[in-house]
Amino acid sequence: MQQLIECVPNFSEGCDMNIIRQITNEIESVDGVLLLNVDPGKATNRTVVTFVGPPAAAIEAAFLAIKKASELIDMSKHKGEHPRMGATDVCPLIPIAGITMEETAEYSRKLARRVGEQLDIPVYLYEAAAIIEGRNNLSEIRAGEYEGFFKKIHQPQWKPDFGPVEMNVKAGATVIGARDFLIAYNVNLNTTSVRRANSIAFDVRERGRVKREGDPITGKIVKDENGNQVYTPGTLKSVKAIGWFIEEYGVAQISMNLTNINVTPVHIAFDEVCKRAEARGIRVTGSELVGLLPLQCLLDAGKYFLEKQQRSTGVSEAELIKIAVKSMGLDELGPFEPEKRVIEYLLKDEQSEKLVGMSLKAFADETASESPAPGGGSISAYVGALGIALAGMVANLSSHKRGWDNRWKEFSDVAERAESYKKRLMFLVDEDTRAFNRIMDAFGLPKGNDEEKMARKNAISEATRLAIETPLEVMKLSLESMQVIADMAEKGNPNSVSDAGVGALCARTAVLGAGLNVKINCAGYENSDFVNKSLTKADSMIADANRIEKEIMAIVESKITATA
Repeated sequence: MQQLIECVPNFSEGCDMNIIRQITNEIESVDGVLLLNVDPGKATNRTVVTFVGPPAAAIEAAFLAIKKASELIDMSKHKGEHPRMGATDVCPLIPIAGITMEETAEYSRKLARRVGEQLDIPVYLYEAAAIIEGRNNLSEIRAGEYEGFFKKIHQPQWKPDFGPVEMNVKAGATVIGARDFLIAYNVNLNTTSVRRANSIAFDVRERGRVKREGDPITGKIVKDENGNQVYTPGTLKSVKAIGWFIEEYGVAQISMNLTNINVTPVHIAFDEVCKRAEARGIRVTGSELVGLLPLQCLLDAGKYFLEKQQRSTGVSEAELIKIAVKSMGLDELGPFEPEKRVIEYLLKDEQSEKLVGMSLKAFADETASESPAPGGGSISAYVGALGIALAGMVANLSSHKRGWDNRWKEFSDVAERAESYKKRLMFLVDEDTRAFNRIMDAFGLPKGNDEEKMARKNAISEATRLAIETPLEVMKLSLESMQVIADMAEKGNPNSVSDAGVGALCARTAVLGAGLNVKINCAGYENSDFVNKSLTKADSMIADANRIEKEIMAIVESKITATA
């Protein structure tokens, strides 16, 4: 697996797009680096940039961006709502694929050393990259901000990890480190009061609020035996939060950093703020995400809010995202475009979904063209997807049927199973065509000498094996989906029993159709043991599909007759 690091530098400029563009141009100048997102904020006068790349390329891009920011941004003139200490305020590296946190931390230390030594910027390491105890927390390092650092930097405990022990007047100081995936998330309130917003923030953030004797506002601050302030923890783990007023929108917000979304996901943070705000007579009107987030965050949120409504969660990915966006008001302050905010969508290769991304007409036209792909294998996968999609429809209709309210979860679970089968079969529509194209590519390899002939033979063999395994998976999934279809024919909304019947016909067609692909591809494969096993599996699945289809159609016919 290729090693990938995500870098999310925060630059102290959110208004001048020319400056922001010059910084991002530096990032895009590095080969192998993909700029994913640029998210400027006028009120905070801050831009969060997200890019991803192999480790060496990522830290090169980060260095060039930090250098350019130090040249273009004058911190002595900077004003903004967000706490900040430098032109590049913070630059975290995040392990994405094929790399450990410790390896990522080491890369961040290399970057920090280079920034300190070559750019004369004081640099502090934080989170997993920290080498001095007590410097894990960004907010504690940044306390005092740019203005306070001219004195703070001379305190022995705040000597920079790299760079001069003197504040850089123009560029300020920078924090560099390695951390887990963090989501910056703001919740909008129907108030302009920062004090009340802070009260809600203290209610929910893990650190909580300062503990006082007697009156929680005016009482004496409680300290421990070492003289440190004692805090009463908030309700949400792995959450940092403050309240602030955003003049651009005319409302106060709870600004949160969700530092471990496995502990406190976005939807739980949103719901908890709603509860705490309501207890103080304040209403949440919406929220906003800063930067990017993983797809699973929105899918989990969509399912969470559907379950609260006792509605089926077995709906499409797009529908789950829509529910998440509307439930949390992510589009209140501006359009929320998933294709620009979800990491997986930004990294997606459009060619990987060439067929399933087509319209029905375009797909039919492409199938009918003189090109040999898509062929029977892709069509079988698509027919199988349609079959289980019908079962999902019956499950969802049953979940919402009047009088069946106590069974919504039962049908929701079935709909989720149907959706998982549908999603995989849709992937196999393109995968079958890719398998065919690999065979064609292998046959096109040179064969001028013995070495080339052997390489070509091996490539053909590997591609042919894949071309057998892919339709075998289509058969397996379509056959398994018939059990779901049978369940819906038997237990689902009787008004939709004919749809379950059509689903069964589609699923059987998918099994038999993919079986033909297995057989024709086995004819050109030299591994007789693999061929025999594959053909035996295919014949067994065909027999099972024929049997189950008859059973389902008997149920369907009996129910239609009874209704008539």
